[in-house]
Amino acid sequence: MREVEPDLDIPLSGVSPELRSEMHRYLGGIVNQNGQSLCVGGVEDHVHLLLVLSRRVTQANLVRDLKRASSAWCKPQAFQLRDFAWQSGYGAFSVGETEVAAVTSYIGQQQMHYAKRSFQEEYLAFLHKCRIT
Repeated sequence: MREVEPDLDIPLSGVSPELRSEMHRYLGGIVNQNGQSLCVGGVEDHVHLLLVLSRRVTQANLVRDLKRASSAWCKPQAFQLRDFAWQSGYGAFSVGETEVAAVTSYIGQQQMHYAKRSFQEEYLAFLHKCRIT
């Protein structure tokens, strides 16, 4: 299993929670074409996807396809999204079967997490904890 975290270049601030949820469902549908979407969620400036990646597609190609299709879908949804864009990078992490429930809970509680500290602060702390930085 993988957790993939693409960041938004043009944040979804000002977009209704309903439209954001619709985008999350759309992203899950794209994942289901080449794998299995377990959980999708996020906030204004990024999204988390917990998924099972098919052996037929690479992680990089999946993220490329997610960004391309969701950008095309998103732009006509609301006037403020006409310039919607994803950042060029993303984070992806393998998750063990025993961690699925905890990651699913984490993804579902994004608003609460980022009320305490920013995504950037949390991401850097995670990378430091895993000795990636």
